[in-house]
Amino acid sequence: MMTIRPRASRLLCAAMVLLTLGGLSGCSDPHEELRAWMEEQRRTARPQVSPLVAPRKFDPQAYSAFGLVEPFSNQKLQGALKQESRQPNSLLAAEVNRRREPLEAYPLDALSMVGSVVRGGRQYALLRADNLIYQVKVGDYLGQNYGRITHITETEIALRELVPDTLGEIVERMSTLTLQERAQEKR
Repeated sequence: MMTIRPRASRLLCAAMVLLTLGGLSGCSDPHEELRAWMEEQRRTARPQVSPLVAPRKFDPQAYSAFGLVEPFSNQKLQGALKQESRQPNSLLAAEVNRRREPLEAYPLDALSMVGSVVRGGRQYALLRADNLIYQVKVGDYLGQNYGRITHITETEIALRELVPDTLGEIVERMSTLTLQERAQEKR
């Protein structure tokens, strides 16, 4: 067995402590260099802030179009319809001079199809307006845009309407009314 002298053991312990401390010093914070660099950048960096531009003076303007016709008013639409009806061969010329039917007083969204009937080999649709039921057939008029019924099925009414486009010219538009099934009430 090997014996260690007291002086040698003290030297050995001191060497071990020095080696341990040296090893631990290598285990210091791995980001220390990065933190030091960031701190140096913070101290040396000077931000460049441009001065704010003074706001422009606001000059309120008075609204001067009170007396003019609104672009979406009925007055403007009626003017366009009158102008269109004066042109020969226009779509609207024949429509303006005929007698208006009762269902033309209602917009399409105020009318609802509630059923259909075949009588004498001819298809009829049942429409509700103001809690009254009306019977219509192909060729009848309804809606406020000169809508004329072109086709009726058990579940749908197809119609042709005359509406102004973005340039104010009257064009045909196809629309439909579908059968409205009444929701069953909960008891």
